[in-house]
Amino acid sequence: MAKVLCVLYDDPVDGYPSTYARDTLPVLERYPDGQTLPTPAGIDFTPGQLLGSVSGELGLRKYLEGLGHELVVTSDKEGADSEFDRHLADAEVVISQPFWPAYLTAERIAKAPNLKLALTAGIGSDHVDLDAAIRHGVTVAEVTFCNSISVAEHVVMMILSLVRNYLPSHEWVRKGGWNIADCVARSYDLEGMDVGTVAAGRIGLAVLRRLAPFDVRLHYTDRHRLPAEVEEELGLTYHATTQEMAPHCDVVTINAPLHPETQGMFGEELLSQMRRGAYLVNTARALIVDRDAVVRALESGQLAGYAGDVWYPQPAPSDHPWRTMPHQGMTPHISGSSLSAQARYAAGTREILESHFSGTPIRDEYLIVDAGKLAGTGAHSYSTNS
Repeated sequence: MAKVLCVLYDDPVDGYPSTYARDTLPVLERYPDGQTLPTPAGIDFTPGQLLGSVSGELGLRKYLEGLGHELVVTSDKEGADSEFDRHLADAEVVISQPFWPAYLTAERIAKAPNLKLALTAGIGSDHVDLDAAIRHGVTVAEVTFCNSISVAEHVVMMILSLVRNYLPSHEWVRKGGWNIADCVARSYDLEGMDVGTVAAGRIGLAVLRRLAPFDVRLHYTDRHRLPAEVEEELGLTYHATTQEMAPHCDVVTINAPLHPETQGMFGEELLSQMRRGAYLVNTARALIVDRDAVVRALESGQLAGYAGDVWYPQPAPSDHPWRTMPHQGMTPHISGSSLSAQARYAAGTREILESHFSGTPIRDEYLIVDAGKLAGTGAHSYSTNS
């Protein structure tokens, strides 16, 4: 019998829902690049339900207990006395979401001698110390592409929200006002602007495709250049580095994984090189930007707006300066946890667990670390300190 330790975010404040706004989800045949959706042998949930919170349990309890395994689900993940730490010592599998990450530090991995699989129910495994996972022979996997389009939609929404000054305008209505001048004093058209993405993988490319109809000039940088036919189709301008691209853009969206090469990339120096009044959107990882440098850039007017849903740590403390800085459109980490996305990442989690417990190979595209080295998607997207 194996212990599976699953860390999920808390249920809604009014309790786990008994009804939902919609009855069904659209049926997707495959992802835009042709990759098939998760293909578990079965699921024990109804797509469209809230699966990512504690009571949702990613729909895993019936399956795991049917195999004789123990499932522990908790949201308590911080500190040595947390439920997560109490169960980690004898856990074989740890499941976590990027939205409420269970930080698997080198110290925690060293205290988990039975740990064989660190599974991200979603995309992004930077909450796992990959160097430590490599040293200890822990497999790291994530449900690649499950919520990439969800995040891309969120990025486009945030870009438009900032540029059109949507949130402050909505707030005037909520307060009973009709203050048109106040609303439009910071409102512009996106049309004709230069928009660039840092990384053009699944999310970044999806953002570019969705922005093309807005008649903007599109830029990108990525360590893997896109095919020439894609650049021609979308009218893309390629830049070898983020430092080269950023000064040419009115809007920059960050869609890169967090690793040693991207951590702290948007600091005081790079922000100062951007166009005055540019907008920065970050749904990737908070540590790619300098927290306090962003605040200063908004206060000085160097940045006209900042939006994102990634913070460090997560959940963010109540006094985090991004909660109160001006001209921001921050949300909690929700871009990839829509009910639509949850159905896919829950099914993908089940598929990975089926492979793990049956001893069959995990899909290559789901792998980040395997057999003591970066593997699959991890070898393509990540770097380590070793």
